[in-house]
Amino acid sequence: MLKKIKAFVSNYKQLAVVLLVFVAGLVLDLSGRDRFAHLLLGVSSIIVTIPLAWGMIQTLRSGMFGVDLLAITAIVTSVILGEYWAGMVIVLMLTGGEALEDYAEGRAKVELTSLMERKPTKAHVIKSGKTVDVKASSIRVGDKVVILPGEVVPVDGEIIEGSSSFDESSLTGESLPVDRKIGDKTLSGSINNEGRIVLKATSSAEDSQYQQIIKLVKSAASSQSPFVRLADRYSIPFTLISFMIAGTAWILSGDPVRFLEVIVVATPCPLLLGAPIALVSGMSRSAKFGIIIKNGSALEKLAEVNTIAFDKTGTLTIGKPSVDKVNAFGKTSKEELLSVAAGVAQNSTHILSSSIVESASSKKIKFAKAKQVNEVPGQGLKAKIGGKNVLVGRLSMLEENGVNIPKNISVKLVGQTATYISQNNEFLGYITFMDHVREDSKGMLRRLKSLGIKHTLMVTGDNEATAKQIAKQVGIEKVEANCLPADKIHAIERVENKPVAFVGDGVNDAPVLTSADVGIALGARGSTVASESADVVIMLDDISRVATSYGIAKKTFQIARQAIMIGIFISIGLMLIFSTGKFKAVQGAAIQELVDITVIIYALRAHGSKKSNKMLLA
Repeated sequence: MLKKIKAFVSNYKQLAVVLLVFVAGLVLDLSGRDRFAHLLLGVSSIIVTIPLAWGMIQTLRSGMFGVDLLAITAIVTSVILGEYWAGMVIVLMLTGGEALEDYAEGRAKVELTSLMERKPTKAHVIKSGKTVDVKASSIRVGDKVVILPGEVVPVDGEIIEGSSSFDESSLTGESLPVDRKIGDKTLSGSINNEGRIVLKATSSAEDSQYQQIIKLVKSAASSQSPFVRLADRYSIPFTLISFMIAGTAWILSGDPVRFLEVIVVATPCPLLLGAPIALVSGMSRSAKFGIIIKNGSALEKLAEVNTIAFDKTGTLTIGKPSVDKVNAFGKTSKEELLSVAAGVAQNSTHILSSSIVESASSKKIKFAKAKQVNEVPGQGLKAKIGGKNVLVGRLSMLEENGVNIPKNISVKLVGQTATYISQNNEFLGYITFMDHVREDSKGMLRRLKSLGIKHTLMVTGDNEATAKQIAKQVGIEKVEANCLPADKIHAIERVENKPVAFVGDGVNDAPVLTSADVGIALGARGSTVASESADVVIMLDDISRVATSYGIAKKTFQIARQAIMIGIFISIGLMLIFSTGKFKAVQGAAIQELVDITVIIYALRAHGSKKSNKMLLA
């Protein structure tokens, strides 16, 4: 218990001090020392008013108009007219509201730690015919850099020796490995999957692609516009109405106390409390579904989204390539082709080899017995099966070994990745791969439309043919393909129907997650950097939670707005009643507490019931 009290005092110092003053004043008043009590309450009220007044000035300077003016007027007027308890009750309500709002709007710090740690710090450079280790930051354009299997490419460059396949998912989002050979460009941040290669640096580490991602995240974070607090949208009309009623009561009665009696019940606590409590409740509700909404501002923005854009790989799709089709030629059956391919592929750790082995195993196909298996980096596998030479790999490897390839093969034209198989220079067939759509992607998009989202978009680093194929399956009409991180940001900026949310999971998505009005990251299998850059993090590997998060945000925002309107209309009614002068200011402050309780109870509806929570998963 003591620890909880210490934690409360530490986190909410101002509220703790006000509560202490309130209790001390009550003790003094009850013990007959009312003069000391009034002095304590009056001085404390003015002290609390000073930062409020300064905050109001700053708000006005920024071109906005908050609700603090009413509170300041009520407190100062209470002290001037000797209504100290009325002023202190208002101070207590305000500090309590601010503490709650601080809790609701506590921003999770967006860090680049993981991104920075992944950045290569060392590199192997050829100098005077010898390979030496140097700092990656010291690499200059023209240097010859050696990249070993499993290493991250430190700088952008052109391959001048060797060939390999590269994992470029951190840059483009493409889950399938990309084959690179002599003359091909390679970007920093990609991972060399297989053989030793030498590249000629075309940029320094500072100007490399991976470093640009870091810069983009920082730039997007610093340029994002602030979001207007929900309560402030109603502040001007409410403040004008309040002063108009209070001023009229003073003029007609000739008694300045009448002004105070009206202003006390006009204090903006329903505005200050309604929205934060609803937002905290909505954030708590979302957490039950494995959805972390980092702050109330993010929830507000998510509720007003008109367009939702999606990355493809690992977001709408599973993110792991699997065998799509087995295409056998001549007298070879599909089972025989898969048996041969799996027999050779089981000796490799390549992602496509693993997919072949997994496919054959699931079909309970017996693997052919392969011997003398030799992996050719960036090309494929060579082996012997029953004394016959077998090739499993790229089309170019088969052609270079004299295999006659049928002319009607046009796999590349439809944007698919394939592995080709031959035996003793006879073409046996090929196996295509596809990153399959998540089972719930289509249903999730259907739910979003039913919730009011009319515009969806796919923004991906994949090729256009593959992207359009996936988009058609899930029901997305517009596609932006072949996008690097900077291109994704530009694609989001071009969206007409804003605000726009972006859903992604990779390091390459970090800049656009930060620059979008709302960034939603799939954090279960996705990049830590993506999670840190996003406003909303879905902790489960479940794309359907995107629709759930939007549904919760929309309902929460609706309840928050209704709570504010309830508070406003009750306050206006009370102002009209208190303008008659039949009630005292301290009574008004007490009644205002009842209004606050009403608003709080209504706002807590955003936490959801068991029935409504079940409906969100339906």
